[in-house]
Amino acid sequence: MAARPSAPRQRLRYARILETAAGFARKGLDSVELSAVAEKADVPLGTLYRYVPTPTHLMLALYRHQLDELQAGAPRSSSRFRGRALSGLAMEIFHMRVMQPAVEQCLSRGVYLPDRDTTDLLREIDALSEKVVLGASGDAVGARVLLLTVTGLVQSVRNRRLSLFEAEEDLKKACARLSPDAEAGFTLTRSA
Repeated sequence: MAARPSAPRQRLRYARILETAAGFARKGLDSVELSAVAEKADVPLGTLYRYVPTPTHLMLALYRHQLDELQAGAPRSSSRFRGRALSGLAMEIFHMRVMQPAVEQCLSRGVYLPDRDTTDLLREIDALSEKVVLGASGDAVGARVLLLTVTGLVQSVRNRRLSLFEAEEDLKKACARLSPDAEAGFTLTRSA
């Protein structure tokens, strides 16, 4: 897979491709046809193939793009606001993953093979998710635990073990426990 475009005109075309792909993502990976995406985005099919050779690469590129946008919008404020920022970021990641069946299918079908573009992209997505959540939480272990929690909640919603509302409530509670003020509250609760 080629690197993301750097020229302004190419970046606009690439953004149009990803915006179009977002509409297809709601229908599931199996419904994504690159020729249809190219047509709807009004770009030549060869151009689309230059950026993304398969529907899986397209959906993962879309997910990476959304994470980049999350990272760009993530507040870099004091620890006093970290809990709220963490909850918002975690909820964004959760909803991106719940509401995009095609991206979820890509991630669940993703096979980690050395020297493959998909493997590199999956690792990049994981690293970017962790970086965004780490920036909001200030705790590397907490960031990994929260991302694993998001994954588990997404699976619980998909398997209908939890409703979307229940999963959101559980995610809010997890974020609250990982916020900077949670340690004091947890200590008080344990000793009482």
